[in-house]
Amino acid sequence: MKSTINRKVYDIDTATLVAGDESVIGTGDFQWWAEALYLTAKGSWFLFGRGGGMTLYADHQDGHSSEGEKIIPMSRLEALAWCEEHHAQEAIDQHFADLIADA
Repeated sequence: MKSTINRKVYDIDTATLVAGDESVIGTGDFQWWAEALYLTAKGSWFLFGRGGGMTLYADHQDGHSSEGEKIIPMSRLEALAWCEEHHAQEAIDQHFADLIADA
């Protein structure tokens, strides 16, 4: 998927996949979702998501909701928060070590 948002191009085919996560329910469920965090060559972060008709990614047409997909630009701090929420420790260690303090 490729999308231009706020005059920036986000393309999952040319960006680097950093981490991913998906729901444990099957793809036939309206609440199913899958997300992948990407980093562009120019240092921009974005989330690519797909999901069923009852998710953020749903496609709404003619009063009906169906599976859809979307690209969501993120700041570096938002990307870090996503990694923390989705337990992507390897991505945190590789891309955000300078923002993490020892306990």
